[in-house]
Amino acid sequence: MSDEIRDRVASMCRHLDIPLVGFASAGQWDNPPFEPWVPAEFRPKAIYPETRTVIVIGLPVSLPILETAPSIHYHELYRTVNSLLDMHGYRIAEALTRLGHPSIWIPRDGYGSIGILKERPVAFFSHRHAAYLAGLGTFGINNMLLTPEFGPRVRFASIFTSAEITPDPIRQDNLCTRCMQCVNACPVKALEGHDYPESLTEKKTCAARSEALNNRFISPCGLCIKVCPVGEDRKRFGREDMAMYHEDDTRFSAYHQAWKHVRSYGGR
Repeated sequence: MSDEIRDRVASMCRHLDIPLVGFASAGQWDNPPFEPWVPAEFRPKAIYPETRTVIVIGLPVSLPILETAPSIHYHELYRTVNSLLDMHGYRIAEALTRLGHPSIWIPRDGYGSIGILKERPVAFFSHRHAAYLAGLGTFGINNMLLTPEFGPRVRFASIFTSAEITPDPIRQDNLCTRCMQCVNACPVKALEGHDYPESLTEKKTCAARSEALNNRFISPCGLCIKVCPVGEDRKRFGREDMAMYHEDDTRFSAYHQAWKHVRSYGGR
């Protein structure tokens, strides 16, 4: 196992201001930690046979901007974070390849459009499962990966490398509080009818909602991750009182007015 390569990657992430990075052994995909698990053809070695380690990087979705969702502001934030993830993933993969460890970057999504996702609601690789195996978080009732730092308000990309790097341990705790805030917040009821911990989003329903918002230039939805109480980012932004998301709570009227203003412009 190469701790030197691990240190190089960690140093590069610090230089690029990437707050989350984790390492998982490619062999971990073949020992499912729970069921249902990732099918064989979606596992790293099936996609890039040289893979020995999967490096997962994560960038946060800024909570105050997310609170305006659906809006053009969150739409642009989402695009920016995605672009940065792809750029950083590519740079890390190329750096490792130059060091003699052939590596490839896996884009943050892996599908061409929301319309395609609506017809076939799955990408060729799951970064959420990679992040779980890399010790970055645990799954919540909304099928998102919750992290201690940002709750579900984080986007991931992965790097498949031939370097054998010491992996991080899988988290043994459960970050989800089972508060059901995400279930109650979903405007299309995509989470209803599922029992924790086997809950799975009705992906086609969720994708249809995203497609409708995209046609108005205000996708994605983001409501289920906005209301999740998990994450140190809530303290950082002073968002620990979840009552602020109740529109009838006048203590937070200044926030409500600000969000309404942003939502009223820039989209259809």
